[in-house]
Amino acid sequence: MPLHHLKPTMQTAYVKTMMQIVGRGLVTANEVDTEIRSEFSTLPIGFIFTMNVFSQGPSFTIQIQDNHRLKLLSKVEQKPDLTITFKHLSYAYMVLSFQESTAQAFANDRMIADGDLSYAVRLVRCLNKMEAIILPKAVASLAVKEYPTHLVLKEKVNHASKIYLKIAQSFLKRS
Repeated sequence: MPLHHLKPTMQTAYVKTMMQIVGRGLVTANEVDTEIRSEFSTLPIGFIFTMNVFSQGPSFTIQIQDNHRLKLLSKVEQKPDLTITFKHLSYAYMVLSFQESTAQAFANDRMIADGDLSYAVRLVRCLNKMEAIILPKAVASLAVKEYPTHLVLKEKVNHASKIYLKIAQSFLKRS
């Protein structure tokens, strides 16, 4: 059965899980990858961004901390500086199951950015780089607009293993 034909409850569970993985992956990728860290270093301390599914769907929220470290927030006390919203669960599913790239989803008007668009562009670049690192090249090529040509296998494997380990540890800490 093609992935886009999953029942809505299964899509919800998948998107919820993937939102947590993406959020935790960005936090960890910021620690591991200098290019991602450089992108996030341009955002102000205290900056909050959310990625969610319209309305009240799965989401994650990250705040820029001192030294430009990222923190996944469990509660959002104030309006985020940037919110990227998927207009429908099926659109989030298409992006998070790598059937459509984030850039293509924006182009197809499946997502809304509420906030400074230059920050949204930076976030998409970070998402693309993280996906290029943690996904096999064949899958990453579907997920990102352009696969980074400068990403060498040794760096990819080294960074990906660190990111996956920290994501797994963050789920274990939560249990």
